[in-house]
Amino acid sequence: MRILSVIPDPEIPAVNIAEMGMLRDVLINDKGYEIIITPTYSGCPAMGVIEMDIKATLDASGISPVSVKLVQDPAWTTDWMSNEAREKLRKYGIAPPLYSSCNAGEFSQNVIHCPRCQSGNTVLLSRFGSTACKSLYKCENCKEPFEYFKCH
Repeated sequence: MRILSVIPDPEIPAVNIAEMGMLRDVLINDKGYEIIITPTYSGCPAMGVIEMDIKATLDASGISPVSVKLVQDPAWTTDWMSNEAREKLRKYGIAPPLYSSCNAGEFSQNVIHCPRCQSGNTVLLSRFGSTACKSLYKCENCKEPFEYFKCH
């Protein structure tokens, strides 16, 4: 799986598919290599690009034949994200999901911290951000808008 960790998430290039927990398994059988991936959302438009990137990366390394299997059960959860991915999201300007906010109900409590100034004084502007997996917030301290990676 290490070789596949060079593949960035097409929608958030600061993190790779392994760190995000989308890369679930690599199976070797009599038919070749089977790569198991899970989307962050069931309708994630990036999955086709990720599948092509997986095949191209492995092909460039001389690994074949390769098939990619999209598995949605169990559903992806932010618990599968690595701590490195959370920190990379924050540095990229996206507030990462925190375990406490996921368990407490992210929209019912003001627990989302600004990725720029770390203030918890933030307000939800829209439950929908640039992609289905993010919401739009504003920091009341630094006045900057930012996206939050939703819990699920």
